[in-house]
Amino acid sequence: MEDLLKVGVITTTHGVRGEVKVYPTTDAERFPDLEYVFLDTGREKKQLYIQNVKFFKNLVILKFKDIDNINDIEKYKGKELWIPREEAQDLEEDEYYIADLIGMKVVTEDGTSVGILKDVIETGANDVYVVQDAQGKELLLPAIHQCILDVDIEKDVMTVHLMKGLV
Repeated sequence: MEDLLKVGVITTTHGVRGEVKVYPTTDAERFPDLEYVFLDTGREKKQLYIQNVKFFKNLVILKFKDIDNINDIEKYKGKELWIPREEAQDLEEDEYYIADLIGMKVVTEDGTSVGILKDVIETGANDVYVVQDAQGKELLLPAIHQCILDVDIEKDVMTVHLMKGLV
């Protein structure tokens, strides 16, 4: 399991006083409760303390302490923001962190290998799991109870029912 969880990506700057627009990869309403995030600079994970949070359309606008100039933050466009797992929100039953699902082995109810979960597509209705088989072919599985029978984070295995029309 990952020690850090991605909460957003810096899309661009906002104004000239060091604010940034962030595309959230978690519930946007979560940001006012965060004290800090780690910025993945590509070389290191730099801890930034959050001074102010605003919302604009589907984006979060963050102001970090001690960053007061556009020139100090502009170089981080496209960089990811992370939080420690212990700072993450508690999950409801049948909710999982995407970081815990990626790379998981996917099998049918009889134990036949389907492939490896490579990506999660977040849609309005339900998530869709992208599973890649041994030949590199992708299979899209809806994250619904009729299809996803069990997710075992500890064993790193997802058991699925391949509904008619999916294969």
